[in-house]
Amino acid sequence: MKFKNLSLLALCLAIGFVSCKKDDESEVTVVPPRDRTEQQAADMDSLQKYLQSHYYNKAEIEAALPNVGINDIKILELTGDETVPDGYELLETAVGAPIDTTYADTEYQYYVLKINQGGGYNSPTVADDIQILYEGFTLGDVVFDSKYYPDSNPLDLTSLIPGWRFVIPKYNISESFADNGDGTVSFSNSGVGVMFLPSGLAYFSSATGSIAAYSPLVFKFELLQMGQNDHDGDGVPTYLEGLTVNTDEDTYADAYGYLYPRYDYIDTDDDGDGVLTKNEITVRTVKGASVEVVKSEPLDADELLLNYIAKNSEGEFVGTIIKLYDTNANDIPDYLESDIKINYSL
Repeated sequence: MKFKNLSLLALCLAIGFVSCKKDDESEVTVVPPRDRTEQQAADMDSLQKYLQSHYYNKAEIEAALPNVGINDIKILELTGDETVPDGYELLETAVGAPIDTTYADTEYQYYVLKINQGGGYNSPTVADDIQILYEGFTLGDVVFDSKYYPDSNPLDLTSLIPGWRFVIPKYNISESFADNGDGTVSFSNSGVGVMFLPSGLAYFSSATGSIAAYSPLVFKFELLQMGQNDHDGDGVPTYLEGLTVNTDEDTYADAYGYLYPRYDYIDTDDDGDGVLTKNEITVRTVKGASVEVVKSEPLDADELLLNYIAKNSEGEFVGTIIKLYDTNANDIPDYLESDIKINYSL
């Protein structure tokens, strides 16, 4: 699935329509996007009607836990005077209250059907790569994209629609996986759910492929694995460099000569002092027989254990600790202060 990049979405604020004049010249009529708050109200009405008219196979899912996947989730529509069959549950009841959030200066609500938290010891941030299976469909139950089997192509959450970045980080990756010996891999106890998103947390005014503009969308998902991103390779993970669903920080404001700002997460010298960020911090690793051992590692002043712990080929758990020096003790790391130019790699 090719999701729109958040930065690009901010630029795509209008859709142009061309009409021909009698003198064969063309003019472009710009139609502004709808008011986000008004569209959100309309989308919530549509989502609520969908939840009130669809049910899922609750009993089958619960019997298969914790090893369920998107192919196990069956969402069906009530027809006529039909009532919800035994072993199924109405989605409106299953999802509970809507979840509140803010995006693009607008108050949004969305729904999530939580199937399984996932048994892994890591959860992705809004900035990380994810291995995930999914099925996306409209409120008309038309599937527009899907991924049913694992492959070697992770998705970067920074390039996905906003709704994914609100939902996916709330789940854990798989507890374990096994090579089946036939070129396939099986995952156990993955993070599984269904998200019901208003258009403002999806593509909003942009028509994409078979998805009409202002379409609320539904996604089944099965979170398998993750990888922590450091987009600029400066040693500071992207999730620590001011990137959120709503905000991109640019400490040095070095957009001069560039079409877009050089945000911290893609800037190798965040404070513009001539000393690369990777040389203004130090990094060390810690190993242990369990995640708990790694997390209990004593930390020196200004050190931080990153929130991603991986297993190496020897079966040891490995964590990364970075030291964010704060020479003048003002709670601002040296790599973000241009008047402090200490190269710790020398």
